[in-house]
Amino acid sequence: MEYSKKERMSRKKEKIGMNGVEEIIQPEKRNKKRMQSNCMRLTMAAFCISINFAGAYLALCLKLPVYLDSIGTILAGAVLGPWYGMAVAFGSGLLSGVTSDIYAIYFLPAGMITGAAAGFLFPTRLFDKKRMPLGTALITLPGTAVSSCISAFLFHGVTSSGSSILVQLLSQLGCSMVVSAFAVQIITEYADRFISVAFVLILRACMTADMKVRLKGGRPHGAV
Repeated sequence: MEYSKKERMSRKKEKIGMNGVEEIIQPEKRNKKRMQSNCMRLTMAAFCISINFAGAYLALCLKLPVYLDSIGTILAGAVLGPWYGMAVAFGSGLLSGVTSDIYAIYFLPAGMITGAAAGFLFPTRLFDKKRMPLGTALITLPGTAVSSCISAFLFHGVTSSGSSILVQLLSQLGCSMVVSAFAVQIITEYADRFISVAFVLILRACMTADMKVRLKGGRPHGAV
């Protein structure tokens, strides 16, 4: 079917007009989706901070040998990335420090290292079934090295944790304070991180694929 010159010009203008509208609408859609994704990430980060705070408070009140303050940190690192893992550790440590446990502020660096480690290691296959103990050890070791030095040099092994009794016992048996703190904390922190990683794996399994993609800042399946 042939069109006259006037009709062709008219159809061309209509096409240009439609493309112009699409060019305006598409950035608006992208901006809206980006804002929704950012809102989801911030909400998840706040949720992770609340998990850390609740777990730390429970461990403090019951004088447990584990800390329960890293579940949210590891979850944030696993689903949002290392920077969010560090931010959640900082936020929850600061919140606990000014409300319930002043020692939490001094151990912020150890928590932030754990969050970063979780963010870098969870995208690998180190947490698949039989490899989970190894992955947990790799998350635990860097933070434990830092926290044991903080405990030994700043507090001489006496903190709000129930494991402080074991540290003092080892030091009285002749071990140096750093060695005593590390020996106790590598056991208690590994147990704590193992529990935390198990919870995180369960929570991640409950998330839909689209939710994981949105939290990572990507485009969900079926989105334009």
